[in-house]
Amino acid sequence: MRTKKHVSGFVSILGRPNAGKSTLLNALLGTKVAIVAPRPQTTRNAIQGVLTLPAAQVVFVDTPGIHKSTTKLNKRMMDSVRASAAADVVLFLVDATARPSDEDADALDLVKKLDAPVIAVLNKVDKISPKQKVLEVITRYQELHDFATFVPISALTGDGLDTLKQEIISRLPLGPAMYPKDYLTDQPERFLAAEMIREQVLKLTREEVPHAVAVMIEKFEDTPKLVRISATIYVERQGQKTIVIGAGGSMLKRVGTEARKQIEEMLGKKVFLETFVKVQPNWREDPEFLQATDWRTTSGV
Repeated sequence: MRTKKHVSGFVSILGRPNAGKSTLLNALLGTKVAIVAPRPQTTRNAIQGVLTLPAAQVVFVDTPGIHKSTTKLNKRMMDSVRASAAADVVLFLVDATARPSDEDADALDLVKKLDAPVIAVLNKVDKISPKQKVLEVITRYQELHDFATFVPISALTGDGLDTLKQEIISRLPLGPAMYPKDYLTDQPERFLAAEMIREQVLKLTREEVPHAVAVMIEKFEDTPKLVRISATIYVERQGQKTIVIGAGGSMLKRVGTEARKQIEEMLGKKVFLETFVKVQPNWREDPEFLQATDWRTTSGV
């Protein structure tokens, strides 16, 4: 099915926290490979998602939001961003409903150092009315950097995604597919399960909890009819543990129920999920703990 003019390459998705990078990745692939929550810095690791078409294979790399590093966890996240920035094409995703800020300027400083063509992707245009205002957004960003092109989109509704794909593919180098056609992501199922549990904690708990949450899979037993998973949710303080568990265990039950549904959809079979909550003080500054949560260096996720 491959044509003589087959192209392939890596495309990094960069931008500020909460610009919609993970939502965009999922929309481009047509399936969920990255968790999404209404909290900044939801994505902590660079995540690959592979789109295979008859004449192209695009390896998207979703990255943590570009931000100032304050903890060892934040520094690891920014190291991941810098390592992923070298690509054939870069998408600089911005929230088109917000004016460029000093933080956007800091993010652009990283982009300006790249040799690859950078496409400015203006997200959330479904929230802009009248549509002529999008031209004002483009003008503002034209003054900040010499982008290869501008593509207004809505990652939520899918508007503009076909145009974005065409702009990406037109800039990829000639080359064969790098992965089998059924390859979707570099994330193992254990890591995806842990992320789906963390996603529910982010969605269901209060403001003080999200950044202090980590999830490790202690057991992942895959049988023909059932997958048994045991997961530990780590927080930094006793008060956060109380919030995650909830009155009579109600919050932890909600987290487990919603996560189990998503994991079952991903695996295509029944899942027995048990969750525990433990306090690990100051884990975001603990190099050994951070290492243990990284599936690229350990099987303990």
